[in-house]
Amino acid sequence: MSCYREILSKVRLAFPSPVSDRVHDSYFVHSMMQAVDKVDALKSDRPILGEYTQLDYEAALQSNLNETGMSIEAVTSELVAYCKGLTIPGHPRTHHNVIPPPTIPSLIAMLITSVYNPNLVWDEYSHRVALAEVEVGAMLARLIGYNPEHSGGLFTFGGTGATLYGVKVGLEKAVPAAGGEGVREDVTLIGSSASHYCRYNVASWLGIGASNLITVNTDARNSMRLDELREKLHAALHGGARVAAIIATMGTTDAFGIDDLDAIVKMRDEMVEEFKLPYRIHVHADAVIGWAWSVFNDYDFENNPLGFRPRTLRMLATARRDICHLHLADSVGFDFHKSGFAPYTSSMVLFKERNDLSLLSRPQKQMPYLYQFGEYRPGMYTLESSRGGSGVMSAFASLKLLGKLGFQVLIGHLVEMTQLLREHLLGQDSVIILNRDNVGPVTVFRVYPDDEDVLRVREQETNDASYRDRVLQHNDYNRALFKWMHDEVMAARGGGVLSLTDCYQLTSYGEPMLGLKSFIMSPFIEEEMIMAVANKIFAARKGVATPRARDKQAV
Repeated sequence: MSCYREILSKVRLAFPSPVSDRVHDSYFVHSMMQAVDKVDALKSDRPILGEYTQLDYEAALQSNLNETGMSIEAVTSELVAYCKGLTIPGHPRTHHNVIPPPTIPSLIAMLITSVYNPNLVWDEYSHRVALAEVEVGAMLARLIGYNPEHSGGLFTFGGTGATLYGVKVGLEKAVPAAGGEGVREDVTLIGSSASHYCRYNVASWLGIGASNLITVNTDARNSMRLDELREKLHAALHGGARVAAIIATMGTTDAFGIDDLDAIVKMRDEMVEEFKLPYRIHVHADAVIGWAWSVFNDYDFENNPLGFRPRTLRMLATARRDICHLHLADSVGFDFHKSGFAPYTSSMVLFKERNDLSLLSRPQKQMPYLYQFGEYRPGMYTLESSRGGSGVMSAFASLKLLGKLGFQVLIGHLVEMTQLLREHLLGQDSVIILNRDNVGPVTVFRVYPDDEDVLRVREQETNDASYRDRVLQHNDYNRALFKWMHDEVMAARGGGVLSLTDCYQLTSYGEPMLGLKSFIMSPFIEEEMIMAVANKIFAARKGVATPRARDKQAV
């Protein structure tokens, strides 16, 4: 046997067998189980895997490809070592940004699709996985109120991808020659100040220009101000600009703010009529977080069959009031790796009218090595030339596993636990909930030293310019609290993994207000764990010097 054939025989053992082989298949399963066991050994009562260490990026730059390879077992050990320090999303003390634990079936879906590597560019390369993409689209269409006979969509690379598709279709409607000749007209894009920052990326990547983005301020509920939207939309159209799209956010990342989609669509229709536009301004609903609340569209809130507590029922009903209008949008973005309990990345964009996708279509002659047969050819209009099937199948798995009832129970529990956290925080005279009017599983709050009157400080910070220095001091104070709590968790001294937003909102005089953030996504969380996190927040006040105390020390 030649040298290369000898090595090849060993290399082949590192691949799943393409035909049934009991010995080889058993080795594959054993290898996977061994990896899972090694990761499981890193678990403790802390919300992180193993020990948290500082990362040495300089050393990483010295990495080089070895002359010879390693065994599967050795590579597995190295892979597991890179899991050390990861936050565990399903841990009840993990209150990170909206990162849910994936369901077991969604992980199985990720595994089996990774093994057989379907490509959704064409049903010849994905077969029944292509069918699953259509099925998921139909499920979501019926859930939000689209007609699945007319709607259509696709899975893409995240919520940014979903918004990119929605705005791109809107751009093609507003400037029909944009795809072929480029954007040669004055074009703008509209979104709220609380909408996801991907709006800047989308405007830039589509050639609209980030400087041409119109940002509309939000109200106390983090919802787009309709009076300002009307004013800015009217001014843009009066000035001759083409509006690629209005992005309505249905569940903001920081605060679960929900825009009034019904009013936005009605305003759009009025403006189209008033200005006799030759196109219909596209409305994209960025519902990557809020879409899952659609499971309550037909819930019997009067009889409350699941027995939610009154406060939870009120929060769910309030969210349903706005989420139920998703069917009015021209396109909707969904993230299953947010509210769908699936692993990254699993996102879908769905259009009310499937024909909208034809605006993105390319002639087959540009792709002579594809589409000789088959019925499903999304690669003719998708941005991606390669779209894996893992996101589709993970979403499919979680939808099948949970059903409408399972989603209702999970969301109801998360909202209930969020209300308990808010109660515990407000039980102290040092905390203000910044997003008290929002009804999702996220709480943004600020903590103050003992010498502040929390009954007055919010109004002072927000509207009194003479209070500017204190705003900055309190920002620094809360940042120090966040670091103290983070260090406590990493040192195994309890507490929870929280998030932080450097700018929850701007004051009336332009200063950012920092907020600490709890985003509850764990199905395993209970009230005693909520209390433990709240108590750690209050303990942080004793471990961090107040702004005035630091000022005295500096003197």
